[in-house]
Amino acid sequence: MTPPSADDRPGSSGPGTEPLRSGARVASSPETGPRPSAGGWSSPSSPPSSPADSQEQPSGDTGPVPIRGDRPGPPGPRPTGQVPPSTRTALTDDGAESPDDGAELPTTERPAGGRAGRNLGAAIGVGLSLGAVIVASLLLWRPAFVGVVTAAVLVGVVELTRALTAGRFRPPLVPLLVGSLAMEGLAWTRGATGLVVGFLLTVLAVVLWRLAYGPAGYLVDAASGVLVAVYVPLLAGFAVLLLVPDDGVSRVLAFIATVVASDVGGYAAGVLFGKHPMAPSISPKKSWEGFAGSVTTCMIVATLILAFALDAPWWGGLVFGAAMAVSATIGDLGESLIKRDLGIKDMGHLLPGHGGLMDRLDSLLPSAAVAYLLLSLLAPA
Repeated sequence: MTPPSADDRPGSSGPGTEPLRSGARVASSPETGPRPSAGGWSSPSSPPSSPADSQEQPSGDTGPVPIRGDRPGPPGPRPTGQVPPSTRTALTDDGAESPDDGAELPTTERPAGGRAGRNLGAAIGVGLSLGAVIVASLLLWRPAFVGVVTAAVLVGVVELTRALTAGRFRPPLVPLLVGSLAMEGLAWTRGATGLVVGFLLTVLAVVLWRLAYGPAGYLVDAASGVLVAVYVPLLAGFAVLLLVPDDGVSRVLAFIATVVASDVGGYAAGVLFGKHPMAPSISPKKSWEGFAGSVTTCMIVATLILAFALDAPWWGGLVFGAAMAVSATIGDLGESLIKRDLGIKDMGHLLPGHGGLMDRLDSLLPSAAVAYLLLSLLAPA
């Protein structure tokens, strides 16, 4: 690059800024370093190191002073305890390091003083309580289980609708709540046909209800309402369909126990052996080792239940368990993807150690549909 001429440099014009004559020297001073003087450089030990350094400099103090020596180094190491939060790392429950941004993670993925990534005591207590309610409703009076499912669906619809509203969608809540009641009731009294009819009527009510709020954002709002109708009440309706046959209690227990086995087996294997993340951009705590633990545990539990409670072939339990592990994992990742897209931590705060109820239903909802379809083939009623 051609060095700038004397006319282009600061201080190159004006009184007292004439270029140095040939043979000018630079005098040194402790404060400013080498300075020009007649006859050359004042210090033989610091001659110009390049042709650019030998360019004529303006006399006086108006021009730039050449910098000699090394450039100033970077600041020293930051004192201990002042490391920026963005550079801290934490050990995930799968054994991999990840940014220590626990405040931005969902409750089920937030560090809580151990590799579990959540408040393990609260999570176990809430899980056992929910399990006791479900089992009691199944064993004491089967319609009570339909009531438990319906109540969970209504809470889930409210949580998901609020989450979508935070993401600037406006799914109509009223027709979704009424449609959820209709779908679960029709599934219990009219079977699969009643569930489908209830779903279609709910979708119609959603698109018509949204018309009252004008055309702005109509498509995205109506589509988000249909998403809620599919995701929560429609999928939950398959759990009600599992209960309809005479051996419905065994079918529901097989479905729920296998999903719980997926959660427990995946959690244990992930904590002990997890090294390879499955989907780090969606759910950083999911590992392939944890998924292998889910599949193994599901196959064992499903084989035992299907063989002894439903008189299904042993290999049917293997197929059912593997399929349930896949559907439960997909459901978990799907809900995590929705939360990431909406920029929220959890769907709610109803359950300590879990987040919202939807954060517990995420793996159950798609698995209910898979369980209904597979059990209809492997253990016909």
